[in-house]
Amino acid sequence: MDRIDIMIPFSILDLAPIIEGGTAAQSFAHTLDIAQHGERWGYQRYWMAEHHGMPGIASAATAVLIAHVAGGTSTIRVGAGGIMLPNHSPLVIAEQFGTLESLFPGRIELGLGRAPGSDQVTARALRRNLATDPNEFPRDVLELMRYFADEAPIQAVPGAGLNVPIWILGSSLFGAQLAAMLGRPYAFASHFAPAQMMQAIELYRATFKPSEHLARPYVMLGFNVFAADTDDEAQFLATSWQQSFVNLRSGRPTRLPPPVKGYIDSLGSQATHLLDHVLSCSAIGAPDTVAAQLQAFIAQTRADELMITSNMYDHAARLRSYEITAKVREQI
Repeated sequence: MDRIDIMIPFSILDLAPIIEGGTAAQSFAHTLDIAQHGERWGYQRYWMAEHHGMPGIASAATAVLIAHVAGGTSTIRVGAGGIMLPNHSPLVIAEQFGTLESLFPGRIELGLGRAPGSDQVTARALRRNLATDPNEFPRDVLELMRYFADEAPIQAVPGAGLNVPIWILGSSLFGAQLAAMLGRPYAFASHFAPAQMMQAIELYRATFKPSEHLARPYVMLGFNVFAADTDDEAQFLATSWQQSFVNLRSGRPTRLPPPVKGYIDSLGSQATHLLDHVLSCSAIGAPDTVAAQLQAFIAQTRADELMITSNMYDHAARLRSYEITAKVREQI
């Protein structure tokens, strides 16, 4: 493998996928196994994503899963990527993450997003109002931040006085503006919504205001990696996620299906265009192929960190993908 200069931190984003024929319990066992391997392979952090009402995603009780992962690891940072704050009382989230920080000091992080992470019907079932005011999310973020302050009139117990790093997440310009205004690190969901990625990065960096939490802008970008020992194998393994993504965008979410040979060739033009768009922030192939694609993406974005996601049907293949990605990063 040619030497490449991509020595920035890599982290892992996990949606705890439930495969066809599998169970949530199996998914949680796989999650912990990946986190333990990721810790040994040098990944910086392990984040879980909040989604609801989706048959193929088991990470709905995000704080509970964070405790599961943190309890089974020792050094890797563990957090939410993210908590969808419109679904929750800010005080409850402060208490949950104050509890986690008390259990696992110095290892817990809290990423905040404003999407519901579900459909509208499920969002209503979460017992929170569907806010139409664009200022509601910033107000909730500021309220949550106050609960971690010692002088807050209402105390989050545990939580008050604890240092839980807060990230702002987004897939549009809204999150970029908020993260810059608050002087917080910014994570962009380019792994599934890359359309405004470059514009959001530029806006965040241009308008960033240093804070006591962060002196300079820090951008972490989501990136899909489907790595295997050969290009053909990687292309085959990636079809599980491709099927799942097309099904979701077609309004029929499913569990993660097994890979299918020739899947891309079987699609119509609309689905092919959809995948071409989202795969613009992906690397699929053998180690050298993945290295070149990662290098190009980092050169384009000047990302400070990548959050790697690799949704594969076979657990051993998924582990191998993360292992290859970790080794690629070290080849400098």
